[in-house]
Amino acid sequence: MLRIYIDKPGGVTHEDCASFSREAGTIFDVENAVPGGTYLLEVSSPGLDRKLSKAEDYQRFTGSLIRLMTRDPVNGNRHFEGRLKAFEDGRIRLELRPQKMSKKHPSAEAGAEIEIDLRNVEKANLVPEF
Repeated sequence: MLRIYIDKPGGVTHEDCASFSREAGTIFDVENAVPGGTYLLEVSSPGLDRKLSKAEDYQRFTGSLIRLMTRDPVNGNRHFEGRLKAFEDGRIRLELRPQKMSKKHPSAEAGAEIEIDLRNVEKANLVPEF
């Protein structure tokens, strides 16, 4: 299986995936680029809940709703969800959303802002909004 992810500003449509698949499949076939000649080509986008990992991702998706988990606790918490307000100098600024947290880990007040160093982020994803 050959899996290719495509992305572009404004997002990827089904037609984008289909067009890329037709064009790439033709090139692979004509150039005999895949050893053995048979392959399954899968083309998709990173998805609505795409991972955020590089500084460029945080800059691109400023204003979006994100969910992240830190390596080390920040204000006694490792799990956060909120609006990405800014990304500057390697620091993420989030406007927090209310979360259902355990009594051991009270969440910050909704609307409060928190700064998290990118190096402390273990995992982060966009949260789809409809």
